[in-house]
Amino acid sequence: MSGTGFFDIPSDLQHSYLGLVGLHVQEAMIPVGIGLAVALPLGQLCVRFRWIYPPLLWVTTVLYAIPSLAFFVFLIDWTGATRTTVMIPLTVYTLVILIPAIVDGVRSVPEETMSAATAMGLGPVQRYLRVQLPLAVPAIFAGLRVATASSISLVSVGAIIGNQGALGNLLQDAILYHRSNLALNSVLSIAVLSVLMDIVLVVLRTVLTPWLPRGTRAADRAARAAAVEKSGPAPAEAAS
Repeated sequence: MSGTGFFDIPSDLQHSYLGLVGLHVQEAMIPVGIGLAVALPLGQLCVRFRWIYPPLLWVTTVLYAIPSLAFFVFLIDWTGATRTTVMIPLTVYTLVILIPAIVDGVRSVPEETMSAATAMGLGPVQRYLRVQLPLAVPAIFAGLRVATASSISLVSVGAIIGNQGALGNLLQDAILYHRSNLALNSVLSIAVLSVLMDIVLVVLRTVLTPWLPRGTRAADRAARAAAVEKSGPAPAEAAS
């Protein structure tokens, strides 16, 4: 074991503090990226074929209700005590947040805009990619912000299976070595990381939506609140 300073990480974790931060970002953001890639075509299907949306939302909600720890343990037999075992559930959890955000955002596009796009000769796929998705960016990013914060938090649960929790591993070592500063380090680092990633997403959304007025904070907060309400209780709470 190394020193006992705030940023002195026990050698059994095989990472420096910055190494753990980088690992945490990787384990949290890869599932969000994969979830977005899966949710985009599923969202389009739900918009075109409305009957698909209720059963799909029901399935994702049921999967979201599975405690994260139980999900991890279930996957160990197939994927082992690896990062993959952590990232698969996190990817699944993002769908219950991202799919409604995408569907609501796309459905909010005015019918007049869609009619104009059709009159210009744009097919269904072109309308989705060139008209509906760009106009749905604020709603999609509201969902992304919620999914990102949730994913960053849930990565820490992976500490229970083979030290795959990145910054969450510090919580176990805090108990093992009787070092409360490690627990404080873990909690503060995860919280700061969530805030920083949220800021990055806000800036990226602003860059992608230059046509929006600056005074959209109230609408953005409402969109995020709707995404949280639809996602239900967090799996981390169920795991505890």
